[in-house]
Amino acid sequence: MKYLKFSFQICLFVTTILTAQTKEITLEDIWNGTFRTERMDALHSMANGQQYSVLNFDRNTRETTIDIYDYKTLEKVNTLVNSGDIEVLDYFSDYTFSNDETKVLLATNEESIFRRSTLGNYYVYNVKDESLTSVSEDKIQEPTFSPDGLKVAYGRNNNLYSKDLISNETTQITFDGEKNKIINGITDWVYEEEFKFVRAFDWNAASTKIAFIRFDETEVPEFSMDVYGTGLYQTQHVFKYPKAGEANSVVSLHIYDLDSNTTHQVKVNKAYNDFYIPRIKWTKDADVLSAHYMNRHQNELDLWFINAKTSTSSLILTETDKAYVEVTDNLTFLKDNSFIWTSEKDGYNHIYHYSKEGDLINQITKGNWEVTDYYGYDEKTNTIFYQSVENGSINRAVYSIKLNGRNKTRLSKKTGTNAAAFSADFTYFINTFSSATTPPEYSLNNASSGNLIKSIKDNDELSKLLLDYKISEKEFSTININGNDLNMWMIKPADFETNKKHPLFMVQYSGPGSQEVANHWNSANDYWFQYLAQQGYIIACVDGRGTGFKGAAFKKVTQKELGKYEVEDQIEAAKKLGDLPYIDNTRIGIWGWSYGGFMSSNCLFKGNDVFKMAIAVAPVTSWRFYDTIYTERFLGTPQENPRGYDDNSPINHVDRLKGDFLLIHGSADDNVHVQNTMRLVEALIQADKQFDWAIYPDKKHSIYGGNTRLHLYKKMTNFIHEKLGDKSKNEKKSEIKVIELKQ
Repeated sequence: MKYLKFSFQICLFVTTILTAQTKEITLEDIWNGTFRTERMDALHSMANGQQYSVLNFDRNTRETTIDIYDYKTLEKVNTLVNSGDIEVLDYFSDYTFSNDETKVLLATNEESIFRRSTLGNYYVYNVKDESLTSVSEDKIQEPTFSPDGLKVAYGRNNNLYSKDLISNETTQITFDGEKNKIINGITDWVYEEEFKFVRAFDWNAASTKIAFIRFDETEVPEFSMDVYGTGLYQTQHVFKYPKAGEANSVVSLHIYDLDSNTTHQVKVNKAYNDFYIPRIKWTKDADVLSAHYMNRHQNELDLWFINAKTSTSSLILTETDKAYVEVTDNLTFLKDNSFIWTSEKDGYNHIYHYSKEGDLINQITKGNWEVTDYYGYDEKTNTIFYQSVENGSINRAVYSIKLNGRNKTRLSKKTGTNAAAFSADFTYFINTFSSATTPPEYSLNNASSGNLIKSIKDNDELSKLLLDYKISEKEFSTININGNDLNMWMIKPADFETNKKHPLFMVQYSGPGSQEVANHWNSANDYWFQYLAQQGYIIACVDGRGTGFKGAAFKKVTQKELGKYEVEDQIEAAKKLGDLPYIDNTRIGIWGWSYGGFMSSNCLFKGNDVFKMAIAVAPVTSWRFYDTIYTERFLGTPQENPRGYDDNSPINHVDRLKGDFLLIHGSADDNVHVQNTMRLVEALIQADKQFDWAIYPDKKHSIYGGNTRLHLYKKMTNFIHEKLGDKSKNEKKSEIKVIELKQ
C-alpha cells in the first residue's frame, strides 16, 4: 500500500514538470506588458539622510502626491504635496526641491522636444505656507533653484531669465536668443544628444552669479524633415544639425552678475579654434567657476578655473589621449576645492584625487578593470562610493573606498548587475539587483558594510508567471575571435536537440564603448529572442572589439576605422559558430538597430558567404550623414579621413549583396535621419539588388507609438521565418501536395 502511494506521488510530480513551461511567448505578450517588471519609483533622498520622497499617482482620485518615507521602516510618514489640495493644479509630473527643502518646483504639461529636452509649465510650491507661484505663464526649459532657494533661473525662447520668488519680479538676462540662430543657457541639438545635457547654465554657491554657455548656430546647416500628420498637406520640422565635417555652433562662456545686472564673456589664457565647452560647474568657492574646454578632435580636454571676481583664468588640468577623452559628470569638489576626477589614462577608467592647483594627490582605484559609475563622496568619513566590473566585465558591483585608496569594500553581495542610490548622508543605499536569471530586486542596505537592512520589492510574481513559459537559459561564455576572448551569450530552444541543425540568428549593437553581453534581467528584446528560440532558432550575441568595459585599448582599437574590426569579428564569430554540429551554417542571419543596423548591413554585404539574411533598423549607412561630435570623436572629419568614412560604408558595398535584406526606418528620426536609408535604397536599386524595406511614418529613432512596435516586430519575425527558418520550405511542400491531389 505504501508503495502504491509513493508511485502516485512520483507520477504527480512528473506530470507537474511536464505541464510546466509549456506556454509559448507571443509577440502580443511582449508588447502588452505581460512581462512588465515591478520597479521602484524614482526617489529623492531628503537632506536629513533618514527619509526619502517619492512621486505617487492615485488612479482612482487622479491626484498626484509627493510622499515622504522613512528609510529604516520604509513606511510613509507624511504627504508633503497633494495636487488635490491645489486648486489651479490638476496634476504634476515631476518635482525638484530647493536646497533647504522649503520649496518644491512642480512640472506640468510637459512636452518632449528631443531625446532629453522638454518644455513645460512650472510652479513653485512653498511647503511652509502652502502657497503656489507660477514661474512663467509660458512653457519654459530647465528651471533651476538658486542655492538659497530665493530665485529660479530658466530658459525661454532661447533666452535666459531669473525670477525672484520674494519680489515676484522676472529679470531677462539675455536678449539675442532666436530660433535656429542663438541659444543662451540651453544646449543645441548635438550637445544635447552627444554630451548628454540640456541645462547649459549654473548658479554659484552664493546665488549671486549665473554662468552660461551661448550657442551661435547661425552657420550650422539646417536639416528638415517632413511631418505627414493627418492634414491635407505635410509640414516640415527644420532644425540645426551639424553633420560630420560641417560647421558647429560657435560657443562662448558668459557670467551674469545678479547684483550689478551685468554680463561679461569669459576669456581664458589659451587660443582655441573650433572647440567645445562640454561642461561648466561652479566650485565650492563662489567666485571660481570650472569649465571643460575640448578641441574638435576631442583628444585634448582642458579643465579651467575662472575667477569671476578678478576675471582671471588658470589651466588646472589637461587630459590627452591618442583616440579621444571621455566627458563625464564625475567632477566633485571637496571643501578645500581639491577635486575628484575620473580618467582612462592608465588604460582603464579609474578615480583620481587632485589638488585645487591640479596636482595629482593620488590614484584612488587601480586595476585591470573599469569604474562604471561614480556615486559620490562622503566628507564625514572620507569615503567614495562607486560601481565597477571588478568581478567580471559582464557584472556590476557596488564598492566603497577611502579617499586615500585604502579599505576597499564590496558592498553588494550578489553576482549580477547591482546599482545603488545613496541617502543624502551616505548612511543607507537602496540596491537594485538583477541577473539573467533573477528579475529586479530592491533592498535597503547599510552603506558602511553593505549588509541588508530590509527587502523592499521583488518580482517574485513575474518569476512565478515565467515558470509556465518555455524559457531557455541565457548561456554566458567567451569565444576566441581574431586573437581576442570576446564575451558571448547564447539562447537555445527549450527542446534543443544536439543532433539537429538549427538556424542561427545573431544580434548585436557593437558601437564604441557599448555592451550587449551583460548579466542583467530581460529587456523586451530578450523576450523576442526567447520567442524566436521557441520557433527553433539559436540566438547568439557577441561583443566584439570596440565595445566597452574591457579597457581603453580594446575599446579604442576601432579608432579611425568604424565598422572594420567590428564587422570582421561578427563574420568570424558567425563562421566559428557555424562549425558547431548543431548549427546550420547555410542559415545564419544577423540583426541590429542604429549602430547595430550599420553593422548588420555591412555583415551581410561583406560576409555574403556567411550570412544568409540581415535586418537593419534605423541604420547609419554613411557616417558622412551623422553628427559632428559623435562621428568625429571616432573618425576625425571626412576631410581628414575620407577612407575611414567610405571604406566601411554599407552604401559602397551594395554590389556584394547576395542574401535577403530587410531595411527599416522611421521617417521622423531626428537622430539617424531617414536620409541614411534612402541613400542606401537608391544604391541598392542602381546595383540591381532586390531587397525588402519599410518606412514608419512620423516615427522617431525608437519607432514606437500605438500599434507600431507590435507591427514592427511582426514584420521582422515574418521576415526571419521566410528567409531563415523552415516556414517557406514547409509551405512549398504543402502546395505540392495540394497540386498532386487535384491531379
